[in-house]
Amino acid sequence: MTAPIITLTTDFGASSPYVAAMKGVILSICPAARIVDLTHAIAPQDVRQGARALADVAPLFPAGTIHVAVVDPGVGTKRAIVYAEIGEQRYVCPDNGLLTQLASREKPRKIRTVSDARWMRSEVSATFHGRDVMAPAAAHLATGVDPDELGPPRDELIFLDLPGAEKVANSISGEVTSIDSFGNLVTNISRDMLADVPTDEAVAIACDEHETRGIFATYGDQPAMTLIALIGSTDMLEIAIVGDSAAMMLGVAVGTPVTVTW
Repeated sequence: MTAPIITLTTDFGASSPYVAAMKGVILSICPAARIVDLTHAIAPQDVRQGARALADVAPLFPAGTIHVAVVDPGVGTKRAIVYAEIGEQRYVCPDNGLLTQLASREKPRKIRTVSDARWMRSEVSATFHGRDVMAPAAAHLATGVDPDELGPPRDELIFLDLPGAEKVANSISGEVTSIDSFGNLVTNISRDMLADVPTDEAVAIACDEHETRGIFATYGDQPAMTLIALIGSTDMLEIAIVGDSAAMMLGVAVGTPVTVTW
């Protein structure tokens, strides 16, 4: 049999021992597990960024992969921990909106509350449910435990109120929704929204007080240090500076308005 895959997405930071603690718990229960670090660079308590990372990457994994996501500002409160099946993937995470974008694309086939103590560590810390609840639940699933044994069914998930871009005649208004590791500004303006928009200098893309013209195919289409717009690998409009960080050079943060006019 193929070894089960478990991915980890957290806001712990790459060098955090908390990540190793979760891996230790998983491997103690399911030594055959292949653990993949999806990312540990989510900004602290930024559930929206975590939701975007899961939506961008998790569906690329083999069917049946278990994705554990721990971006959990409500740890220790009454917020639930859930198991969900969306598409061909399985997820274990707090019910705090982390699955918003995934569940918006495709209705979950199954949702369960993770509440049965059999699948948790014997002692559960109020501040580290990633180690004591989510990691062991995922590991037990990887060994073949039926998801229905995790706890009672739920009808729905909590959804975040995510900003949407708006299109009117000759104009699209959106905003920067994330900044990647290169400092590129990723917006909520999709490829589909830009389908009938010109890509030459007839189109202007403005972010804060900064403006560029044209929508390019790749970063290398312009010289170094040029401000450009392009559709990135997630099919969203990006604003970049060739060879440098647009976020640093422009002083732009998540939430900054972006407009496309033609």
